[in-house]
Amino acid sequence: MLLEINNLFFSHTKDNPLFQNLNLRFEANKIIALAGESGCGKSTLLNLVYGLLNWESGEIIFDGIRLLGPKGNLVPGEAQMKFVAQNFDLMPYATVAENVGKFISNINLAKKRETVMELLEVVGLQEFAHVLPKYLSGGQQQRVAIARALSVLPKLLILDEPFSNLDFPRKIELRERLFRYVKEQQISLIISTHELQDIMPWVDQIVILQDGRLIQNDSPEETYRKPYNAYVAKLFGEVNLFTETEAADFQLTKLSYYPKEIKISEAGPEAEVLESRFAGNYYWNKIKARNKELVIYTDEKLEGLVSISFI
Repeated sequence: MLLEINNLFFSHTKDNPLFQNLNLRFEANKIIALAGESGCGKSTLLNLVYGLLNWESGEIIFDGIRLLGPKGNLVPGEAQMKFVAQNFDLMPYATVAENVGKFISNINLAKKRETVMELLEVVGLQEFAHVLPKYLSGGQQQRVAIARALSVLPKLLILDEPFSNLDFPRKIELRERLFRYVKEQQISLIISTHELQDIMPWVDQIVILQDGRLIQNDSPEETYRKPYNAYVAKLFGEVNLFTETEAADFQLTKLSYYPKEIKISEAGPEAEVLESRFAGNYYWNKIKARNKELVIYTDEKLEGLVSISFI
């Protein structure tokens, strides 16, 4: 087991407990998503694991060693881990390449240059190698910080909202290269995110927090198909939620259905189409069935009355 969190208690103030008896296990060589709404404790947990915050009681064990936190470390942080937070801490008067190579030995300069360019390729910044950070956008600076963290091949890389400053095309490009690289190098990765849908294909485990409590800890498929509650379901985007009474009325087997889980059918409850809007890969539709408004996605524009079925 690479990382164990046992009976962890932490509070920002005496009257504001966040984690109370938190227990988690992370295996090596896995990509783990840490998800939940803002304020749920994601960033705080990452800071605790990396050794930037002290906890009241409990223990954090990394690679078999019990961590001490800031009280026991002269230098903040933990060996064999790298953490890229929201402030990137780049050297302002060093080039992008020099920032990425900061922790790489100078014994073999040719090998160092080769490694730096390989890492810049992973984050898509080869053409910015000789540029100063101040001339980069926030998203580009974030990618430099990620490349620098990868340069030492840590056992555990911790990323706090790594795609938050990126536009959609860059996000798609970076996520695939990054996840492939950490798998090839056998680097374990914990990544906090608000956008589970964007990284699901590469994630091995999803940990859901709500107000400091562990709500669900499963594979991506299990979490998506069987969300523990409405809070979890809503983290994946739009979702139709039903009360027990409504579910019984529609003869449903669960209380949440994603828009693509409601289909147009020849037989089933009749629904009135309220809106049908083009959304790129699908049409976004609001319909009303048995006095319940629902959102469904279809390939074609809808109008009038339709029949629906739940899958």
